[in-house]
Amino acid sequence: MTTIGIIGAGHIGSQVARKAVELGYDVVISNSRGPETLAELVAELGTHARAATPAEAAAAGDFAVVTVPLRSYRDIPVEPLEGKIVIDTNNYYWERDGRIPELDKGETTTSGLLQKHLPTSKVAKGFNHIMAKEITSDGNPAGTENRRALATASDYPEAAELVAKLYDEFGFDTVNIGPLDESWRAERDRPAYVIRQNAAELKDNLAKAARII
Repeated sequence: MTTIGIIGAGHIGSQVARKAVELGYDVVISNSRGPETLAELVAELGTHARAATPAEAAAAGDFAVVTVPLRSYRDIPVEPLEGKIVIDTNNYYWERDGRIPELDKGETTTSGLLQKHLPTSKVAKGFNHIMAKEITSDGNPAGTENRRALATASDYPEAAELVAKLYDEFGFDTVNIGPLDESWRAERDRPAYVIRQNAAELKDNLAKAARII
């Protein structure tokens, strides 16, 4: 049985956990406030889920989902994620995170920052341009006409492939943007952000994106 380590139990993390346990994954979920604060969520998720610290979730997962505010990315444990694929859901909200000059100037991406922090992991962008509630409500079986599509990006093909597999299981098609340097195309305030779109529409919207906003 595959175990997903989820670091961050907010809107996105809890929704990913709900869908994952529905699909038969084991989930170890964590937040910054301690496992005891997740008792209600874990009770809802059932026997396929348990609460832990971020380091424990990172160590337990066959792969991980990091879904914390961008300002906290340096708190993600490094050693327990060595050699693992890490799915990054982050977006840059300067109102929350404070100004990050290299993002404002278009010199890096949010996932690029996490990859730099996790040099021995394989970071892939995922689940960052969909409303949390739609993760469990908008999926459809493969081949469904006008199936919703989500984007991913990674410097590691195997990481992008894992995200595509997970998207398909969750009920979404995938558009692979390419390396992390291009992952900004699916981020906040750009045409592909938090709208429902099929694969062709998503490709068009990614192509329209401006680097600096």
